[in-house]
Amino acid sequence: MRSALLFLLALIFSISADAAWAAKRVALVIGVSEYRQVPRLPNPARDADVMAALFKKAGFDAVDSRRDLGIAELRRAIREFSAASQDADVAVVYYAGHGIEVDGVNYLVPADARLASDFDIEDETISLDRVMRALDGAKRLKLVILDACRDNPFATSMKRTVASRAIGRGLAKVEPSMSDTLIAFAARAGAVASDGDGQNSPFATALVRNIAEPGLDLRIAFGRVRDEVLKATGNRQEPFVYGSLGGDTVALVPRAADPEAEARVDYELAAQVGTREAWDSFLAKHPAGFFANLARGQNSKLEAAQQGRARADDAKRQADELAAQKAADFRRQLEEQSARQTAEAKQKLSEQAKRDLDEARAQIAEQAKRELDEARRQAEQARRQADAARVQVDEARRQAAADAQIQVEQAKRDAKAQADKAQADKAQAEKLAALTPSQPPPPAPPPAAPKMDPSDIARLLQAHLKRVGCDPGSMDGKWDDGSRKALELFNRSADTHFDVKLASLDALDSVRGKTDRVCPLVCARGQRAEGDRCVQIGCSSGYVLNASGACEKRPEPAPKPKTVTRQEPAATRTAPAPRGGGGKCFSFGGKTYCE
Repeated sequence: MRSALLFLLALIFSISADAAWAAKRVALVIGVSEYRQVPRLPNPARDADVMAALFKKAGFDAVDSRRDLGIAELRRAIREFSAASQDADVAVVYYAGHGIEVDGVNYLVPADARLASDFDIEDETISLDRVMRALDGAKRLKLVILDACRDNPFATSMKRTVASRAIGRGLAKVEPSMSDTLIAFAARAGAVASDGDGQNSPFATALVRNIAEPGLDLRIAFGRVRDEVLKATGNRQEPFVYGSLGGDTVALVPRAADPEAEARVDYELAAQVGTREAWDSFLAKHPAGFFANLARGQNSKLEAAQQGRARADDAKRQADELAAQKAADFRRQLEEQSARQTAEAKQKLSEQAKRDLDEARAQIAEQAKRELDEARRQAEQARRQADAARVQVDEARRQAAADAQIQVEQAKRDAKAQADKAQADKAQAEKLAALTPSQPPPPAPPPAAPKMDPSDIARLLQAHLKRVGCDPGSMDGKWDDGSRKALELFNRSADTHFDVKLASLDALDSVRGKTDRVCPLVCARGQRAEGDRCVQIGCSSGYVLNASGACEKRPEPAPKPKTVTRQEPAATRTAPAPRGGGGKCFSFGGKTYCE
């Protein structure tokens, strides 16, 4: 990305530089010193000469320099310059001489102007607006420089045909209507400029020093002109510029092309790649110059780095080979030592070791027999406890169902009694209505729904909670702490939210609707859940049930004195395999081994 950006910037730079050098620039320079009706001005002609020489030196394509023109010649010169500027990029008009302002309009005064009255102004002068229209064809810059802000020499002799007509001092402020246009006055609007005591006016002197500097933007150049004129005139004369330009740099003279610009861009691109091929390609295109020397230095660095890398690779390869050889030697030594130790161990195996092995087998067989007997006893005890638990569960389930059925029947009887009572009350009301026909009987209240006693609701709810596995303890109709905990367990298991502080019909209907166990089966310590019942936990041989209800390894018994068993050879005695195994087992060193 950075290389592409550098290439794009170089391309833009080269295009802009070529465009700047290829731009067509034309200038019209007018100086009027020899006025026929008013005193002569010494500096305008000399100012026009230095400005014309400046434009020619700056490389303008055409510089039309005119002196002491009359009104007809001035009009012709402006008309001809209008045609010359049609295909130009930059068009400049410089005027040095008298200029006047009438009713806010600025006019350039030719050498033959008489201006006997203010009515003659349109006939004997050229308006600044006409000069601006002559530059309308310029494409990039339209510049008018007026060194004409002097005292009006016709002010005292000019007759006024219209009393309200204003003839100002100096020139009036202007607002160009065309884009990319600048109008530079030698003095601020309404102020006068000094003709100077030297060879040129202060304004012309500052212009020659600044506006043709290569690559200098005109706005900065005219700023410098302003500062120099203020300093030269003791802050009495301040040049002013009207109009506006865009954001690009606008210079009368383009910046000189850098002969190393292309080499610099190519060097940066080669540096981004950083390979010898890139530097060789750069040197093939730019064999000489500052950047060529730098490229050769970069190639030397790369060559030295490659040589150093080759030496490092050789050293690493040698080190790897030496390490591999040492590792192979060490491995061979270990194998030889292990083989010697194994042979020595086999030779040291004696009859005593065989006798110890036979005695160990005898002890293992005896211990295995005791553990098998213990395992059988525990299994029998677990079966008895499981049968007892199964009987208890069946009895509890039967009792809960019987209690629930009794309570349901009781609830039905209570509901029927309440319904019979309501029917009797209704018949009594009809009889009373028949005895007093003159008065309409009051509307009979709707029969009240039969209500259940809270204790009956609690008793039924307790019975059904026990049926679905949420044991409340007693089923006496008293809603105690055990009943509340049972309903709370039902809420968690069935994802319901009944109030556990009281037994409600909603809770009764919900629990009654469950046909299977809802609450998880809770077994006593030493038992585990198997379906809907608890069975005793049985441990494998060599393991016992600890206090937390889990199987753990039986502790090793204390060693006994060695005894000699005469019933059968120790090596042939075997112990029954533990439950679930099919072969013979024996213990040795605290561990059990099975064939």
